[in-house]
Amino acid sequence: MTTDNEPSTDPSSATEAGLDPTSFRDRARSFDRGASDYALSRPGYPPSAVAWLLPDDADPRTHVLDLAAGTGKLTASLVALGLRVTAVEPSDAMRDELHTTLPSVHALPGLADAIPLPDASVDAVVVGQAWHWFTPETAAPEIARVLRPGGRLGLVWNVRDETVDWVDELARIIHRGDTLPPSSHSPGLAIEEHGPFEPAEHTTVPWTDRTTPSGLRTLAASRSYVLTLPAAARRLLLDDVDRLTSHHPDLEGRTEISLPYRAECWRTTRTS
Repeated sequence: MTTDNEPSTDPSSATEAGLDPTSFRDRARSFDRGASDYALSRPGYPPSAVAWLLPDDADPRTHVLDLAAGTGKLTASLVALGLRVTAVEPSDAMRDELHTTLPSVHALPGLADAIPLPDASVDAVVVGQAWHWFTPETAAPEIARVLRPGGRLGLVWNVRDETVDWVDELARIIHRGDTLPPSSHSPGLAIEEHGPFEPAEHTTVPWTDRTTPSGLRTLAASRSYVLTLPAAARRLLLDDVDRLTSHHPDLEGRTEISLPYRAECWRTTRTS
């Protein structure tokens, strides 16, 4: 979508927001300020994808760690399955949102390379929408430390289906001016290269989320690049999302929007 309202992405102007959109570290930190939008607008995960990530014999005795749990989008699916769930999330704001939604879940501060759990204490570790923020060289051995031998590591990303015209236009708006490379949804051999894991398996689960025009704006606002923009540039970008929903022929006049996704799933097993 072409527009005259091109936001400035000069790093010097990012001081308005206190964060630099060209900085990987600041992008990771940005979720502190976007936790409420994240909780409100980010989708959960299709049940078949979640089940595929977990051990085949998972039952209420299965202890699952949701690592970098965010506001609890994946955590909620694990709780619904009746599993024993521990969540670890470094952002206080994100963890507060998780506690509000899922007050019974044991949620701890921690990092992928400093997990506050004992050795061999969990049967599975799952990571939703976050592996690309990790450093595999340190995260993989630390995950292996807390996993029991034979335990499962499962990774999942919700990826918008940009073969759909309006979704492709949405992506162009959201990432306009973004200079950081896109996050990887294909960890592949990176896991087994850095820890005692078997070769990873992969599957894709197509699915559709339901949202609204205002929900689509909030979804865009929850993206790390958008969160780190100066206020004026962020407002212009989000206004362009509104123009997309009000003028694109597939969206014009709709009060409910079907947003197509692919859940890209990877799983591997800790060797003994």
